Amino acid sequence: MRRLRTALLVLTATGALLTTAAPTGSAGTSTEESHHPKPTVVLVHGAFADASSWSETTTRLQRQGYTVVAPATPLRGLTQDADYIASVIKSIPGPVVLVGHSYGGAVISTAAASLPQVKALVYVAAFVPDTGEVLGELAGRFPGSELVPALKPIPHANGADLYIDPAKFRHVFTADLSPSTSALLAASQRPINATLFGDAAPAAAWRTIPSWAVIAKQDRAISPDLERFEAKRANSKTIELNSSHVPMLSHPDEVTRVITTAARATAK
Repeated sequence: MRRLRTALLVLTATGALLTTAAPTGSAGTSTEESHHPKPTVVLVHGAFADASSWSETTTRLQRQGYTVVAPATPLRGLTQDADYIASVIKSIPGPVVLVGHSYGGAVISTAAASLPQVKALVYVAAFVPDTGEVLGELAGRFPGSELVPALKPIPHANGADLYIDPAKFRHVFTADLSPSTSALLAASQRPINATLFGDAAPAAAWRTIPSWAVIAKQDRAISPDLERFEAKRANSKTIELNSSHVPMLSHPDEVTRVITTAARATAK
């Protein structure tokens, strides 16, 4: 009996220590993390691309415990595309960090305008239009883009689609990726509706939502000076990378770091 009483006292003391040491949040989670769970990161690709353009970023974010959604944007028109992305975001519980590359920047600026769950915007070598700005006109505001001469129209029954000429794809889009990777991306590119760059932005979510921006200094698809102008206008927290139009592929660590910085800021 004496041994049994001693064992019970030891178990009781051990239980008290474990109870004292345990976090007040869920098991294995700090109090701060339980009060401020990680937001879902939604990665929106741009024109001539698909969700695989975010593969390097997605892998890094998932390793850090983030839930990532990388939807396929229809690339049929700004309002239609933004409505689709907004519907995806509405299906996600909790806060969202919304990231857009290239044309995807215009999409997220429109989609997030009426979605209070979007807590941060991240623009990666992106269009960041103001309300009423036409994308094609915005693109031509600063010199440096070589995209338009590289476009190749493909007529179809309902109009025409635009591709980048595969022979010019690496020069314009992926100059700091390997020739083989660039050739793969050129062969698998998704076209945009030829009318898309005539669309005017119906909203500008960056006016009310905090934003971050990645400037691609060697971009030949969107002028780096335009990217700087947009980031300054949006009061975005900005970094510049010595990158082509696809910094999320050529500099994935740096781009991921910007996204996680924005995500942590949502918890403050």
